[in-house]
Amino acid sequence: MGDKRQVLAFDFGGGSGRAILGRLEDGKIRMEEVYRFSNDPVIINHTMYWDTLRQFFEIKQGMQKAKQKGGFDSIGIDTWGVDFGLLDAHGALLESAVHYRDQRTVGMQEQTFQAISKEEIYQITGNQFENFNTIFQLYSLVKQRPWLLEKADSLLLTPDLFNYFLTGEKRAEYTIASTTQLMDAKQKKWSEKILDALSIPKSILPEIVPSATIIGNLTDEICSELGLEPAKVIAVASHDTQSAVVAVPTQEKDFIFISCGTWSLFGTELDAPVIGDRSLACNVSNEGGYANTTTLLKNIIGLWLVQESRRQWIREGKEYSYGELEQMALEAEPFVSFIDPDAPEFVPAGDIPERIRQFCQRTGQQVPKTEGEIMRCINQSLALKYRYALEQIESCTKKHYDVIHMIGGGIQSKLLCQMTAGANGRKVIAGPVEATALGNIVMQMIALGMITDVAKARSMIAESETTYEYLPQDVSQWETAYEKFQTYIQN
Repeated sequence: MGDKRQVLAFDFGGGSGRAILGRLEDGKIRMEEVYRFSNDPVIINHTMYWDTLRQFFEIKQGMQKAKQKGGFDSIGIDTWGVDFGLLDAHGALLESAVHYRDQRTVGMQEQTFQAISKEEIYQITGNQFENFNTIFQLYSLVKQRPWLLEKADSLLLTPDLFNYFLTGEKRAEYTIASTTQLMDAKQKKWSEKILDALSIPKSILPEIVPSATIIGNLTDEICSELGLEPAKVIAVASHDTQSAVVAVPTQEKDFIFISCGTWSLFGTELDAPVIGDRSLACNVSNEGGYANTTTLLKNIIGLWLVQESRRQWIREGKEYSYGELEQMALEAEPFVSFIDPDAPEFVPAGDIPERIRQFCQRTGQQVPKTEGEIMRCINQSLALKYRYALEQIESCTKKHYDVIHMIGGGIQSKLLCQMTAGANGRKVIAGPVEATALGNIVMQMIALGMITDVAKARSMIAESETTYEYLPQDVSQWETAYEKFQTYIQN
């Protein structure tokens, strides 16, 4: 017999969200998706927003669907990092959260470094520098819309904002706080030095709490509206990457993972941050993990390139499935052309295939013409960028990793998994697909005392989920390709 309690995980991605019930049965973790919804940005007057109110509406819908499936004892929410909502003194949302792909942060890094140096920021936070980081979003407000910060009483990152809507309690969960480039990685608290240098009011930032903290219960208002019992709301590892890391099915202390989705997060789990000249030169990030661990990782554009290319072809009237695109890639000639997936022109939405052609033309390569050639270029470039990140991580940790664990929805591409094994010359273990949701669920179960710790959770996940192994092939060809690929990396 299993524990009869159920937990409800909300897993928000860049394009969709899901509500998933989790429970224990015969020592295994069982999941049931009860609701799925779109999560689309809205562009108004040249600003790209998240539809924050609609997102919360969908959370309510998910709770109602879960009620019909036997109810739930707790709720946990994970999302992407860096984005936030601002509340006034009455707790009202001042505006919908601005999307990290919005252009308001263009040029903000340079302006920020005039107030406090890049080296000083990195020594404090250990975070990879990305235009969309919270630090640069906030500094754009300081420079362009200071009245908005003057009206703000509180800043809550996306999962913390939803937790507040559910409970009325304002907290900052550790893993999501660590994505802001405003947190002292060693002290695990907001950096007054950075906040003061950038004129960002510290008073708007809530207390940082550990992963698996019970924030509170559903408000009476929500329980009355939806006919629910006052379930607990738990701050899981709220950054989706960190929820996924919890679900890596290994008992090894030292391991490499790729959380593979719209973004690829390539990294390893450590007891403490690695911050120094080498990690700064590699621009790798120290982010908070469960139980105050640190995840040393590299943020790489992932299947966004495939997703946005497919959207472009659909706009052109070509309704390809992902399976069809993968087959086209398999049929295309290998190792012809490469891109740096993290080149800045690939970040905004739009005609990615044309930008890939322009990149290859500019760098003197054969220009991919067909959809299959574009897809081959994307996939082999991603696999080689993983190799580049692996070398950076190993140089920072001074460790060698024999196996790469690939987790998340991207592992449904057998082509990418096999290419990753070949490009890196390492065995790849792929699975679970639902790593983020599983991590969310087990963090709730740990908070409720249903599972003792993460080591036990990983063991249970290994028993519950199917994984697949990919061994390196065509290693000499990949070595030659890697030498060529490195000449196209822009940072």
